[in-house]
Formats: sequence, structure tokens, C-alpha cells
Amino acid sequence: MGLPLTKKTLAEFLAWEAHEIERHEFFRGEVFAMVGGTARHNRVIMNLGSLIAAHLDGTGCQAFTESMKVQIAEGILYPDLVVTCGKADAGDEQIVTDPKLVIEVLSPSTKGYDQRDKFILYRSLPSLTEYALIDPSERRVEVFTLVDAGAWRLVDQTQASELSLSSIGLKLPMQAVFKGVEPTA
Repeated sequence: MGLPLTKKTLAEFLAWEAHEIERHEFFRGEVFAMVGGTARHNRVIMNLGSLIAAHLDGTGCQAFTESMKVQIAEGILYPDLVVTCGKADAGDEQIVTDPKLVIEVLSPSTKGYDQRDKFILYRSLPSLTEYALIDPSERRVEVFTLVDAGAWRLVDQTQASELSLSSIGLKLPMQAVFKGVEPTA
């Protein structure tokens, strides 16, 4: 996340961003331009998006990638992948307020932000039960699961053969998560 661009209200931000080509995050009146991802980053998002969407087909849950906003109390965030439940069909909405699962695919420029600050912001949402961090360069996979009110359990799944997402009852082979992604030299 870069330096803030300007101060706005949430309503001003939403009206302004509706006409912007690039995506921006918003927190406490400040607007932050989003940086573009690498092919490795995008490939992992596409792999996860297609596999999770197929798994959720026919349930009351849906998966969305990158361009769906998530609203927190004081801002708007763009997760790489978000699962929301309770509405079987997508409409014209642009904002999710009740994510069950958020996945962030890490990039060098946003890694620290996703691991610390963004997770703190997402944890303010009562609907969130799982937060996964996937680093395609290092092939690290960390999954935080809400186990008790306010208590999160971290499971490092880096060496596992499967990515386990208990919030949606899904196990994916790690080979499928990283399919088409070159290991870092």
C-alpha cells in the first residue's frame, strides 16, 4: 500500500472511485492506490478463485476475486479473494460486508501490510472466520482460523500436501494452488 492520496468521507470515496480505472483502498479518510500484481500473483488468485467457486457452486456462498470491495467500519479493502455466504446469486452489489473467508496472495510490496495491518482490520468483522496468506514466491501458506471469540489459531500449511480451508469445508492439493507458477530461483 502506497502513501495516502487525499482525505475523503466514505461516501465521497465511493462516488470518486466509481469513475477511476485503478483500484484504491480507503481507511479513516485516506485513499491509497493499489499496486499491480505479477503473473505469479495473478495465477495463484485465478487458481484459487476457480477451485473455490466450483466447490461453492449450489451452496449459499460465493467467491469473488480482486475487484470486490470489503467494507470495514472505517474503510474499504480489496482482498485478493473473498467468500461471502447467505446469497446464492450475484447481483449488482460492489461491496461485501459479511466475508466468511478472506485470502490474500502476498507480493513483496504489500506483504507486511497484508500480514499485520490488513488482518487487524479484517478481524473487526464479526462474520470473518478464516484468513489465509499465500506467498507464491516462497510457496508459504498460513491460515488463521477463528477458534473462540477473538482467538485466532495459526496453522502453517507450507509443508502440507493440501490447503485446508475449514470455513468452507475445502481441501485443495497444493499442486492445484500453485499450478502454472514457477518456483522462485
